[in-house]
Amino acid sequence: MAGGPDIDYAAEGLLDGLEGRAREARLKLLEQLSGEGVSLGELRDAVAAGHLPLMPVERAIAGDGPRYSAREVAEISGIDLDLLRRFRAALGVPYGDDDEKVGGTADLEAAVRTKAIIDAGLPPEGILQSARTIGMGMSRIAEANRELVVRNLTDPGDTEADLANRLVQTADALLPLVGETLVYAFRVNLLEQVKRDVIAAADLAAGEIGGAVERSICFADLVEFTSLGEEIAPEELGEVVGRFEELATSVVTMPVRLVKTIGDAVMLVSIETGPLVGAALDLVAAAAAEGDDFPILRAGIATGPTLPQSGDFYGRSVNLASRVTGIARPGSVLVDTPTREAAGEEDFEYSFAGERRLKGIDARTKLFRVRRPGEVRRAPDDR
Repeated sequence: MAGGPDIDYAAEGLLDGLEGRAREARLKLLEQLSGEGVSLGELRDAVAAGHLPLMPVERAIAGDGPRYSAREVAEISGIDLDLLRRFRAALGVPYGDDDEKVGGTADLEAAVRTKAIIDAGLPPEGILQSARTIGMGMSRIAEANRELVVRNLTDPGDTEADLANRLVQTADALLPLVGETLVYAFRVNLLEQVKRDVIAAADLAAGEIGGAVERSICFADLVEFTSLGEEIAPEELGEVVGRFEELATSVVTMPVRLVKTIGDAVMLVSIETGPLVGAALDLVAAAAAEGDDFPILRAGIATGPTLPQSGDFYGRSVNLASRVTGIARPGSVLVDTPTREAAGEEDFEYSFAGERRLKGIDARTKLFRVRRPGEVRRAPDDR
């Protein structure tokens, strides 16, 4: 380790308020970072922001090697600077000053890969759209892993140096494993979706692959979730949401897919309607089985043409499923006529729930409550 400049950290005010072991640990960490080339100004900012214990793991994640500005990355990789900036912004981590050396080897390699993808013939706008989807997904993944690590790697009495060293060791061990897990998850999900894609001969001849497709869409949400947030602590509310996501994951099997979670709601989609109706009924039942302390669930399903885009789905049937969910009784699953016809009468029973004019839907919609044969009808508050 190269020695850093001779700095009087006490005189600089970077040891204020610390005594004994905590002061010694802070001094050791400051000397370590200074020796690695971190400037006094950066150290001051980190101490003021309470970020000092995180600087070593930040540097470990960024990696060693030369630093590059956005302009240098563009010049070396051959990618247009404006496109590079748009790509990074799409990922959710935009460049600031074009000449500030904030990038590393990984940033340069990413730019080279992006240039190769463009050279292979894929359109830049499509690549940016994909990058936005990846960025949003990876932001959630990074947040979940950061929270997991920070919550579980701190012990009472830890010094800043203790935490810093433990975080670096964990990052060194986890980064390769998490990276391999993400690649695995991508491969198996892509494989399953490709296996279920259908390309009609007429679409192939017309060159119109990738347009609207027939799908069944389901939304399920927790009833009175907003009022629950006024009654319990945020940590408890987070546990409810986590359990809800766990229940949704547990009832979903192919061809049903969990598209996304939206706070107190989940969105499911399927190329086959019957399995989706079954999954919705299972999810509502699973929430009821959690007991009186867990919110009641309701669900709505609509079937029709939808447009898949960036991992999400759009169209009238998506809007309709959302509206139907909003008027479903607690503990029930409500479906439209196309869903009833596609799911059939063999595995499900239906009762007419009326014809409604729903906000944003251009025609009145006939709705049906769906149950499995022999299922006891429950009152809204009957758990």
